[in-house]
Amino acid sequence: MTQTIAFIGLGMMGHGMAKNLLAKGFAVRLHVHRNRANLQDLFDAGATEAASRVELLRGADVVIVCVTGSPQVEEVVYGPDGLLAASAKGLFVIDTSTAEPASAARIRDAFAERGVTYIDAPLARTPREAEEGRLNTMVGAAPADFERVRPVLAAFCENIFHVGPPGHGHVLKLINNMLAMTTAAAIAEAVAAAAKSGLSLQKLFDVVSVGGVNSGIFQMMLGGALKGDLAGLKFAIGNAQKDLRYFTHMTEMLPTTSFVAEAAHQSFVQAANLGLGDKFIASLLQAQEQLNNVQIVPR
Repeated sequence: MTQTIAFIGLGMMGHGMAKNLLAKGFAVRLHVHRNRANLQDLFDAGATEAASRVELLRGADVVIVCVTGSPQVEEVVYGPDGLLAASAKGLFVIDTSTAEPASAARIRDAFAERGVTYIDAPLARTPREAEEGRLNTMVGAAPADFERVRPVLAAFCENIFHVGPPGHGHVLKLINNMLAMTTAAAIAEAVAAAAKSGLSLQKLFDVVSVGGVNSGIFQMMLGGALKGDLAGLKFAIGNAQKDLRYFTHMTEMLPTTSFVAEAAHQSFVQAANLGLGDKFIASLLQAQEQLNNVQIVPR
């Protein structure tokens, strides 16, 4: 596999991914738009910068896209100086964003007409694991294409799952996030009810922690909140709102019912409307405090 990787999207996840690609011996070329605050260590490690996407792709066999969602992916692909116009036959584009399957399918077809392979490989875990090179990824690709890009993904992923043909990576990621975010919404409502009733939140935490209802999300939300920490699950409420919207849109197109996901989506919309969109998931508890006039987080 090529040793030259073009990289777009150097946010909380992308920085760690690029850092680990460099550490594993890949040559990494970056295209930076605005935020340069976290780049110096990448340049110190040998990354180079391209002034345009045409320059970014010159000589690269793989480009990794790590942006927020489908509008951002579509801008990177179709926008001014976009990847679609700049790409040449033989290029592999790995989309690690959480995107809508229908949008990704259209992009995949457009790249295929140019002889470019577009692979969906959305990520799981947090920026901490990105920095440690221990992300999980779920890859939708033809078997031969999966084997071609596996060495690249292995530079920043601990667990690499080939989950099916093109598109199935995005589908699985949305289902995974639906399970996580509906759980988080339910935890926030349950904790609010406990607080309103006067029940000890510590006792609630103790009992749930040793039973079948326990989960990593419960530990990060209530376990952290009892210590005044709402940053244990580093995923923004606004991003969760977006992912649930993608999930419910996908189920509408299938079609399948999604009553629970629709309700959870509205809880995230409500939290965002309360001004908490940029806060992490555990701040759903703050939303419940405002809505129900209770205190959950020690202050």
